Amino acid sequence: MTIFRRLVIDSEAGPDRKTRVRFLYSDEVQIGPETVMTTLYTAKKYAVPALEAHCVEFLTKHLRADNAFMLLTQARLFDEPQLASLCLDTIDKSTMDAISAEGFTDIDIDTLCAVLERDTLSIRESRLFGAIVRWSEAECQRQQLPVSFENKQKVLGKALSLIRFPLMTIEEFAAGPAQSGILSDREVVNLFLHFTVNPKPRVDYIDRPRCCLRGKECCINRFQQVESRWGYSGTSDRIRFTVNRRISIVGFGLYGSIHGPTDYQVNIQIIEYEKKQTLGQNDTGFSCDGSASTFRVMFKEPIEILPNVCYTACATLKGPDSHYGTKGLKKVVHETSASKAVFLFFSSPGNNNGTSIEDGQIPEIIFYT
Repeated sequence: MTIFRRLVIDSEAGPDRKTRVRFLYSDEVQIGPETVMTTLYTAKKYAVPALEAHCVEFLTKHLRADNAFMLLTQARLFDEPQLASLCLDTIDKSTMDAISAEGFTDIDIDTLCAVLERDTLSIRESRLFGAIVRWSEAECQRQQLPVSFENKQKVLGKALSLIRFPLMTIEEFAAGPAQSGILSDREVVNLFLHFTVNPKPRVDYIDRPRCCLRGKECCINRFQQVESRWGYSGTSDRIRFTVNRRISIVGFGLYGSIHGPTDYQVNIQIIEYEKKQTLGQNDTGFSCDGSASTFRVMFKEPIEILPNVCYTACATLKGPDSHYGTKGLKKVVHETSASKAVFLFFSSPGNNNGTSIEDGQIPEIIFYT
């Protein structure tokens, strides 16, 4: 039996039989919303790549935020990485519209986790949590389980650990997750402590911002050497900078203790220098291991930096004496095959705890271009 005869017999009762037969005879194709998925299935099954390409092209042209999750599930099922990538891009750009669509609660757990792992979703974490609660209720019904707190936690599995609770405000956490019944009492207490006390207890949730940005994370270091003993008495370390292109800063790299493993309390800020306007800040903490390495301290959301505008990077640390940088560079260039960012550093007027172009804290700026 030929492939053509198998194809016709296999699809005899399908609404898209004429489409497939016409294509195999004449290379003409007429695909509609009702037939595209079954046509794609058959094209994959019988290895008809040209018809498969037509189906993917049709789906791509009709991709919108309100059907992105449905098409992503199908793209993963049919192993169509190009279509899957386009669906993920659409979800990144219009996350709220995508998770509000009816098809969101129909996706499988693996697709849900693949989306929650992304750093590029453009949505508040509290709303993302609300969305996975809706998904868990639908999944309980699919599995014919009572919609209880325990079962919602059970069906969510790994997905719950992918919610970045530390990115929420304490008000968002208190109004939503803390009252949801999905987190254990111990998890709720630890997260409240994370929001309110220093040094902050460790929590098993990611605190990396969802950057809503493309590309890879970048980092520049303005010092060429590391020395010992930089003290803290409540005065902020500050350094001014400009950059030649638009970037988004997500955090700083800071030096840690010279006395072994230690926890620090820290407030980090970025201030637009001329307007004296604080663009972003975070009261947080970090743990260090006593080495001369830098340790990441992140903002809760990316901070947009405009080209050739002067900003002040500020860090106020509370803790023991630390390492510090020396032989500072006034100009630092970060260059890749696709982009070039040129940072210029300037000492900040006033008392900056000694930090300057030549020496001090705030060695690293972590950013996306």
